[in-house]
Amino acid sequence: MTTAESSYLRRGVRLPVTEGLLLLVAVFWGTSYGLTKSALLYTSVLVFIAIRFSITFLSILPVVIRDFRRGLNQDWSIAIPTGFILSAIFLCEVFGVAQTSASNAAFLISLSVILTAFAELVINKKRVSNTLLVLTLCSVVGVLLLTSKQGFELSLNRGDYLILTAALLRAVMVTSTKRFTEGKKITTSTLTCLQSLVVALVALLAAWGYLPSSEFVLPVEQEFWLIVAYLVLFCTLFAFYVQNYAVRKTSPTRVSLLMGSEPLFGALFAMLWLQESLSALQLVGGGLILVSVVVTSVREN
Repeated sequence: MTTAESSYLRRGVRLPVTEGLLLLVAVFWGTSYGLTKSALLYTSVLVFIAIRFSITFLSILPVVIRDFRRGLNQDWSIAIPTGFILSAIFLCEVFGVAQTSASNAAFLISLSVILTAFAELVINKKRVSNTLLVLTLCSVVGVLLLTSKQGFELSLNRGDYLILTAALLRAVMVTSTKRFTEGKKITTSTLTCLQSLVVALVALLAAWGYLPSSEFVLPVEQEFWLIVAYLVLFCTLFAFYVQNYAVRKTSPTRVSLLMGSEPLFGALFAMLWLQESLSALQLVGGGLILVSVVVTSVREN
């Protein structure tokens, strides 16, 4: 085998690590809606968000302190505005999930995929390629089919509008993170940690001013803390670290498209774990998402 052939083969079988991590995030996020609903049986939305992100902040803080001592975070302040955007996302998303169905939430939040393409154009002045735009539309149609159990009728309530707002804010989040962090000295750990701190503080302040003191208590049920542990470790700490890492390596639309496959993994989780069945139309939708994800994962940026 020649050197040229060997080099070609190495390129051809290169494992898309970033894409694989994003798909893993989608897997975890696909399980998060039902778990969040379960956690909200024990406490309020604001206390739940405050607990989740406080633990996330404390978990990664030792690494961030080390990074500051090494002089790796000269531009740490750029994390603050994205933290406020993330706060708005979770307030809308968790309040929305509490007031709508899981299928509606899955479809509406997936609209962040196509909204990110427009946000890239407006915020970063960068046009999305025609191929990526087609894959984005394919993914959105797939999610619509996957989450449609009784035709295509979708009546929106207040929870649905909150989820739709969260989808728009997700698009703003990934594009703004790309713009703010480009060429800046801040580690991904620090970016994730400071974002979590901002979300926790916003939720605490909102809870302090909004909730009566009788509701501002920590749950004692073991199930609640097991759910929180899972959500913190896999759906918050790991997920947002990967998102922040990936958006600095590739385009925001590509990141959103891969993470937007979460309804597919949520449906697979329901089939395997909860023994739920899918209709033929839902299977077609899942297939469209799968095609979009596979093509996006293997194509060049």
